[in-house]
Amino acid sequence: MLNFKTAILLGVLLCLGSSELDAATAPTTAAPAEKPELLVEGGLLGAISSSIDEVQEKLDLNQSLIDAWRLRADRAADEVGRLVNQPSQRSGWSIAADFLTLSGTWLGGFALLTVLGGLGARYLSRQRWLNARPRAQGLLEYLLPYTVPALICLPLTLYVSHSLQASVGRALALCLAYATSSGIVSTSVLLCLIVMFNLGHKRRAVQIIRDYCPKPLFLIGFLAALSDALTSPQIARQLGGNITSSVAVFTGLLASVIFAVLVIRLRRPVAQLIRNRSLSQRLRQPALQESLRIFSGLWYWPILLMVLVSAINLIGAGEDSQKALRCALLTTVLLIATVFLSTLLQHLFKSRSAQSIQRSSAYKERFLSLLHAVLRIVMAIAFIEILGRIWGLSLFEFAQRNTVGRAISDSLSRIGLIFLVTWLLWVVLDTAIQEALKPPVNKRSARQPSTRVKTILPLLRNAIKIILVVICAITTMANLGINVAPLLAGAGVVGLAIGFGSQQLVQDVITGLFIIIEDTLSIGDWVVLDSGHAGTVEGLTIRTLRLRDGKGFVHSVPFGQIKAVTNQSRQFAYAFFSVQFTYDTDIDQAIELIREAGRSISEDAFLKYNLQGGLDVFGVDKMDLNGVVLTAQFRTVSGGQYAVNRAFNQRLKKLVDNSPWVHFAQTYPQQVVLPARPVHEDEPEQDDSALLLPESPRPQ
Repeated sequence: MLNFKTAILLGVLLCLGSSELDAATAPTTAAPAEKPELLVEGGLLGAISSSIDEVQEKLDLNQSLIDAWRLRADRAADEVGRLVNQPSQRSGWSIAADFLTLSGTWLGGFALLTVLGGLGARYLSRQRWLNARPRAQGLLEYLLPYTVPALICLPLTLYVSHSLQASVGRALALCLAYATSSGIVSTSVLLCLIVMFNLGHKRRAVQIIRDYCPKPLFLIGFLAALSDALTSPQIARQLGGNITSSVAVFTGLLASVIFAVLVIRLRRPVAQLIRNRSLSQRLRQPALQESLRIFSGLWYWPILLMVLVSAINLIGAGEDSQKALRCALLTTVLLIATVFLSTLLQHLFKSRSAQSIQRSSAYKERFLSLLHAVLRIVMAIAFIEILGRIWGLSLFEFAQRNTVGRAISDSLSRIGLIFLVTWLLWVVLDTAIQEALKPPVNKRSARQPSTRVKTILPLLRNAIKIILVVICAITTMANLGINVAPLLAGAGVVGLAIGFGSQQLVQDVITGLFIIIEDTLSIGDWVVLDSGHAGTVEGLTIRTLRLRDGKGFVHSVPFGQIKAVTNQSRQFAYAFFSVQFTYDTDIDQAIELIREAGRSISEDAFLKYNLQGGLDVFGVDKMDLNGVVLTAQFRTVSGGQYAVNRAFNQRLKKLVDNSPWVHFAQTYPQQVVLPARPVHEDEPEQDDSALLLPESPRPQ
């Protein structure tokens, strides 16, 4: 067995060796065999996993950047050692004297000029022509005490430095003087620009910026200027190229971090300065105001992006700093252009939507909303594609030239088409249902939706929503690469098991479906069920009927328990009257009183809206021992018979009480005289008086 395995292994090695030999001996001019395309299976998830594997195979994270920084640190340490140990013709005290001389020159000149500038600013502020100009006073507070002294002291320090010999102390003093002057000038100039916005409702934002900005702005300007000064050739020769470059990188990074923190802290006050305009300007230019409002919420993102790019270039991760800066600027322009296009698109569709509302076109409004959403998605895709091309990538090229990209793009396009079709169907069906349920504006010329429509359409809407969601979810999972066949089979088995285990539930659902379709009852109807429940229909679910009875209690009755329904709220009803009078009553007078009570109800301002016709008097319905029974009826609207019955009884009672010829029949005990029986001799004597017994009542 071992020899057989060895033979197989040797055969495989020989085959591989022969193929390699053929490849080596093949002519060099022959074109290399194309690599077979990768077969991507599993839908979107499979394509993404394949792309991740491919990226992991091609990703090569070397240690060149870390090695470069390690080498720079070693060289900087060597330069520090040489700087400390190298022999010098001048002593350390003379070098320190150069540093102190130049630093004292700058500090003395700046202090003197600052005092003079402050006095000049206070003197000018007391002038009459500046009293009513607070912004001009704010400019003087920054220019005279800070900007002008810093601009004068730096050339003065440079002039004094020419009288000194080149040394480390002289180089450090010049660097610090240049960095300090730059920090002061940049801070005062930026604060002068902020002061120009100090008017109206912007004063609070300006005050916040003026209170918080000076120290961070000075640090940013100082560190940025120090980083720039350390990279100059004169300073690098004195201190060492690796030392100055390393310190310049760290100061630049620190300045970038402080600047990013400052931008984040001031995003709200600056946004207030951007979008806060006068009322007349806001009303006259609403599109510009909306654009400024959106831009005020996004202004700091391009700045943070440029800060990030500059920090990456300082570290050395980017090969071409000019290219990275150009890409950052193009990204900023692209972001601003996209924001303004989105704002313009939003205003365009908002105006169209307002016009469609005025024209009462619900379909047009919903389709405009759908079109707006689709255009925003297209704009987002275009933004991502252009942004990728700016930074050297392209999604469309990846989708066209790469097998994995084609698989991902095909899956995403199918999923997007599924969502779009589902959304479109839902918009059409939901709008149709909402329009059918919507009450008309003009009630006289339009038809009101029936109670059957109000009952069936909400249930139909929920059913359509569930069906669309289920179909969309199943097709989406199939395009994601999930095998939905076991899921559907399992759902069928579970549904079958549920159907056998819940026959009563199925019966309730089917019975309720037919009750709703046949319009047996609707929301708002007063119904009486064979189970003894009665009340107003408040709600219908897929399984139960909810009733509220006359006492306010709510009853939930399953549809399967309903065998017969008495609906007392359909089209019309009858207010039926049955009145009994005595035999000595004048029947004609009684009928006339009934008609008079009916006329008073027909003329009533509130009750006449419950009637659908006049009073029908049927006459003498029957006669019994108690009296004569007369009947009549009104045809009323559904539910109005109760109020008509009560009003008719009240009016007829008053009319009969005032009539001497008409009397209601009454039942009460009457005396009956029985004949006396003969008395025998052996029987005791009895009273001859009549025995009074109750008898059948007779009319009085």
